[in-house]
Amino acid sequence: MRYSTVLISMLAAVLSVAGARAQEAGDAKAGEAVFKKCAVCHVADTDKNKVGPSLFKVMGRTAGTHPGFAYSPAMKAAGAAGLVWDTASLRDYLHDPKAKVKGTKMAFAGLKDDTDITNLEAYLNQFK
Repeated sequence: MRYSTVLISMLAAVLSVAGARAQEAGDAKAGEAVFKKCAVCHVADTDKNKVGPSLFKVMGRTAGTHPGFAYSPAMKAAGAAGLVWDTASLRDYLHDPKAKVKGTKMAFAGLKDDTDITNLEAYLNQFK
């Protein structure tokens, strides 16, 4: 009886960790719905700029460097100073774009819900 209790406890712990990791990875389908807020100015599934730069393959890209887009001097300077879009930097930027890159010309107040950001990242990561 004691062995089965330990086994059940271990299984519950493993499932809990797996569930937390899946939640950390985000839901790309939910992220697609969040992306609708971004789609006015951006695309993610092609390499074409709109009012904002294409977000196709954005993860790992140095800020302010997508070809053919006229970035603000602030965004170019952020990239020159080493800003590369990854999970942490994108999360900071999406929370408050004007705080992360003072002088950015992106006219978006930001996303305040961490789950929305996680889901948006999952959506963007489909386009690598």
